[in-house]
Amino acid sequence: MKRWRIGLALAAMTASAAALVVVWPHAHDATAMLTVQDDPAKLSDLEVSSALRNNQSIVASQIESALAAHDAGLASSFVDLAKAKNIPLPEDLLQRVDQAVAEESSASHFAKRFASGLVTGNADDAGSLSGTVAGDLFVFGDIRDVVREGKHLVMGEDTDRLVLGLAATGLAVTAVTYVSAGGVAPVRAGLTLVKDARKVGRLGEGLTEWAGRSAREIVDGPMLEDAVATSATTSPGQTVRAIRAAFKAEKAGALVRMAKDVGRISEKAGARGALDTLKIAEGPEDVARATRLAEASGGKTRAILKLLGRSALLLTAGALDLSLWIFGALFALVSLLASIKATTERMTQSWIDHGKRRRLRRQLAATADLAVVSAAVNS
Repeated sequence: MKRWRIGLALAAMTASAAALVVVWPHAHDATAMLTVQDDPAKLSDLEVSSALRNNQSIVASQIESALAAHDAGLASSFVDLAKAKNIPLPEDLLQRVDQAVAEESSASHFAKRFASGLVTGNADDAGSLSGTVAGDLFVFGDIRDVVREGKHLVMGEDTDRLVLGLAATGLAVTAVTYVSAGGVAPVRAGLTLVKDARKVGRLGEGLTEWAGRSAREIVDGPMLEDAVATSATTSPGQTVRAIRAAFKAEKAGALVRMAKDVGRISEKAGARGALDTLKIAEGPEDVARATRLAEASGGKTRAILKLLGRSALLLTAGALDLSLWIFGALFALVSLLASIKATTERMTQSWIDHGKRRRLRRQLAATADLAVVSAAVNS
């Protein structure tokens, strides 16, 4: 019976140890994530390390995909991430990335993209962003957008009030940009990127809803309709003044702060990094977190966003799920310690009982010998 009890204790100890081995890595990761959940840079670093732990080849495959899509910036971002994580990459792949980056950075390519951004108002890289920002700084880009959407408003047609509000805000900010010698350039660039993201459908649904509500509050509809009705391409200065009069600066604070964050992301991670952020962000809080991520990660930001999506910005896994891993590890640890205690006690008791039985046998043997000797003497 005692051997059976020791065997049961040993089995419980083995099962507890096995359970602890299984849940411990998950509990360790859960604890680390809960600890850094308010720091996007540290949180994303933990999640990237976890994602690459058993599948480092994903980096090379992502680089190949980026090169196939003619996105040298994203390919370069994954190269930076591989270097940071000490992941070896084939030499020929690195050379192809260098060639793609050199081609994208060439003067002819930049000039072409600059012209495209200036004319179309759409930005997806540094060159086209420079063109769109230049167009908005010379106000014709924002005037074009305000007049187009304003005419839709006057005619009772579908109006993109977000683009309308962003363009109106941009006209006001452009004046400040000139006065401050570029001091609010990040805001100007951020407004342009948000507006462009909206035009090409790369603005996340949640962020679109929030920005749309904000944009509705910063434009006086009747005043804008009058400005559009009296606008004239031959008098852009008069048109700009009329549009600015319809702009409610006191209502634009939240939108301007968000645009400033977008501009800062563009400075650290490039225009496409900012557009990637706008695509996954659900609100201005996500954009603010992405700003902190971009400032800490720099060129690696796009690769991190590509790998993790919105989970790079905040803890998307349920806190309850993570807590369960931690409680599971604690339960397994307590069970293991209790099993060790029980096993030790039972083995110790078994050893003590064995010693008692051995001493008893000796005493009985000595008594028997004494009885034999006494019988011999008496006879």
